[in-house]
Amino acid sequence: MSRQTQALIHADALIHNYETISALTPDSKIMAVIKADAYGHGAVNVAKILQGRCPCYAVAISEEALILREAGIDEPIVIFEGAHQPQECEEAARLHCILVAHNHQQLDWLTKTPASRRPPVWFKIDTGMHRLGFDLADIDKVMSEYAALVTAQTVLVTHLASADDLSNRFTQHQLDKFAALQQRYKLNCSIANSPATLGWPGTHAAWNRVGMGLYGGGPLPQLSAGSTLKPAMTLQASIMSLRTITSGESVGYGQTWVAPRKSVIATVSIGYADGYPRHCPNGTPTVVRGQRAPLVGRVSMDMLNIDVTDIPNVRLGDTVELWGSQVSINEVAKLAGTISYELMTRLSTRVPRVIVK
Repeated sequence: MSRQTQALIHADALIHNYETISALTPDSKIMAVIKADAYGHGAVNVAKILQGRCPCYAVAISEEALILREAGIDEPIVIFEGAHQPQECEEAARLHCILVAHNHQQLDWLTKTPASRRPPVWFKIDTGMHRLGFDLADIDKVMSEYAALVTAQTVLVTHLASADDLSNRFTQHQLDKFAALQQRYKLNCSIANSPATLGWPGTHAAWNRVGMGLYGGGPLPQLSAGSTLKPAMTLQASIMSLRTITSGESVGYGQTWVAPRKSVIATVSIGYADGYPRHCPNGTPTVVRGQRAPLVGRVSMDMLNIDVTDIPNVRLGDTVELWGSQVSINEVAKLAGTISYELMTRLSTRVPRVIVK
């Protein structure tokens, strides 16, 4: 490995987070959401770390499930978006996956699939998110018309729009709508995402879907359970250049930062081609030798600059933490005008994921 730009994936943190969240829901099963390459952590990595603990995984599309099967992962996999093409129905059965159906076309494809080659089906219900799912007014007709698809493995699924806001009454509005279906059909259900699992006990059902909570991104950090979650990723790089500039000299493209004093500037081997956000402003924190060092100047494609004037004994090759246990990814995301989900999932394949056990 030439440069030392890496995303360290902490196996102990993943296990800790999974077990912490599982302890909150003793009457539910937890599925690990590992879509989008496990939010940038590496889906195969995460699935293997959690093997023997996690009874089920979830992905967005069938291609993600195939990667897991080819890597030897044999636990059940739920495909959230269901089939995009009719041939995916039989493919899902071959891969021992579960399809979530959210429109009539998908149900028609499944109906035409021979029962012996048909995967289990979960039904997505729209209770107010208005993204995917069958309308509540239509669900009785859907369940009647497609009764042949309903089995003991069928689960009713909905998704919450504002579970990360404990003061928002819309979550309870959605729960009230969904409760009637639970009573009517007596099927297993799945309601809770990470923030709901932590902050809305009434959402705990047969299956809880845990994504960001697993990675320690801090859904509902104001809750004690949320505050005990550990970051599962440390993004780090090394110092590749050190220079001293005088007061009034600028750093980087566009001269967006001008030194107010004689300053020591470190150039770090990571940039927006690696997934570090280009629009992070001056002052965005990094950590060198246990001390904070602010970003100065624009982030370039392959490198960025930080001010290490007040940190003694900085040397070439020193490790710089961009986010992890010393710099919260949530803090970086807020300064970049985005959310931690985006920062994690946008990490480039140029950044090796290194498992730390």
